Amino acid sequence: MNFVNSSSAKTDVILIGGGIMSATLGVLLKELKPDLNIKMFEQLGEPALESSNAWNNAGTGHSALCELNYTTESADGNIDVSKALDINEQFQLSKQFWTHLVKTGKLKNPENFIKTVPHMSFVEGADNIDFLKRRLAALQDNPLFRGMEISEDHAVLKEWVPLMMEGRDPSDKIAITKMDSGTDINFGRLTVDLFNLLAEQGVELNYNHAVKDLKRDGRGWKVKVHNAGSGKTEEHTARFVFIGAGGYSLPLLQKTNIPESKHVGGFPVSGLFLVCNNEEVINKHLAKVYGKAKVGAPPMSVPHLDTRYIDGKRSLLFGPYAGFSPKFLKEGSYFDLIGSVKPNNVLTMLSAGAKEMKLTQYLISQVIQSHEDRMAELREFVPEAKSEDWEIVVAGQRVQVIKDTDKGKGTLQFGTEVISAEDGSIAALLGASPGASTAVHVMLNVLDKCFKDYMAEWQPKIQEMVPSYGQQLGDNEELFSKVNEETSAVLNLVKKKETVSQEV
Repeated sequence: MNFVNSSSAKTDVILIGGGIMSATLGVLLKELKPDLNIKMFEQLGEPALESSNAWNNAGTGHSALCELNYTTESADGNIDVSKALDINEQFQLSKQFWTHLVKTGKLKNPENFIKTVPHMSFVEGADNIDFLKRRLAALQDNPLFRGMEISEDHAVLKEWVPLMMEGRDPSDKIAITKMDSGTDINFGRLTVDLFNLLAEQGVELNYNHAVKDLKRDGRGWKVKVHNAGSGKTEEHTARFVFIGAGGYSLPLLQKTNIPESKHVGGFPVSGLFLVCNNEEVINKHLAKVYGKAKVGAPPMSVPHLDTRYIDGKRSLLFGPYAGFSPKFLKEGSYFDLIGSVKPNNVLTMLSAGAKEMKLTQYLISQVIQSHEDRMAELREFVPEAKSEDWEIVVAGQRVQVIKDTDKGKGTLQFGTEVISAEDGSIAALLGASPGASTAVHVMLNVLDKCFKDYMAEWQPKIQEMVPSYGQQLGDNEELFSKVNEETSAVLNLVKKKETVSQEV
């Protein structure tokens, strides 16, 4: 791909969506080729109001330190930790890139978007405790997971998670693993900071602009955009387009009519959290504690009790509870789901419906829950939780990808996925978890797929920004120690942590 001259009326790059993915790709491109002409279009009035908003995601620096769904057990009892290692490696890339931006003065006050919060895994019952021990044994020799602790001792757990131990039966068989290097991330704040940086670098940020159509234009694309301010439809042309519009990426990808967009569908799942409104309770917990998913639940519905930092204060959330809405975005249309069903994907969608009966049953059971039903689930974590201390908040919409794979027609995909045209002129990001935490890894993949002609030239700069690019930190303890020391220092992740009240 050859870019147009930046002085031309045409644009080099169009970013669709004002979230963390578009912001990350825009900053990467400006670091690698500062003279690029970039425009961003977002249909809402500000950045980070959908999936990247702090209230619309878990705020976890996903690195498999606590998420049990990234380690699976086979029928013969073996623990597969390959996905956990991959997710951790990917998160390390994000931390390194943010470190580069802070070191070069392009991002300031990293404590505004990232803080140290211990990550823990919580299980109940002898079988689950045995699984947790074997999981730890499979991970603990890797440098990325070294330092993880486990305890079944109620006295120790009372120090780690006093709120969870209050009123708990001393005979309860429970266990928790703890990793002190976990993080809480305000992706909304980070997204705003990245777009502010792009604005300083001359990127044209267009809010209240909704992309309506995309059509081929020679080796590039014509993008039709409705300007809510003027009420007019504009036409913009670019050599490369990135669709990072959250749940609405699928409908926009379908408009491109590229072969890669065929036989792909999406199923929307909404999320709800219980939020604590009692400061005394909030101060009794300082951790992100993840449990095991219910049977039939998607990975994004793994229950977790989280310390969060939102709107300048410490908060405590529990969830998520799944809900259903046919919208692909919180601010979307009730016709989004039905509108995404096309002749080329209707069999894919129907096949998924037939195969995912457990998921359907789970969603129905979640949708009909009362407040007390949700409180009952919370009390598995916090036995003495009081209903009046917790209220429900509707989180973001996620669209799970459905596609035909070697596993069969209509296979539900639970990760994030980049779909791009063969010529690299357009790419779309679909899917949900782990999403924002791995934004740098995902956007580096976009560069690799869509900017092949530039990668050899850009590689030294990429490795300067992301030292472990192309390597595995888990296989290079010396490099990991060096990188981890720098990222922790620059991102202020080594300072004294906040305290947790021991009064139970």
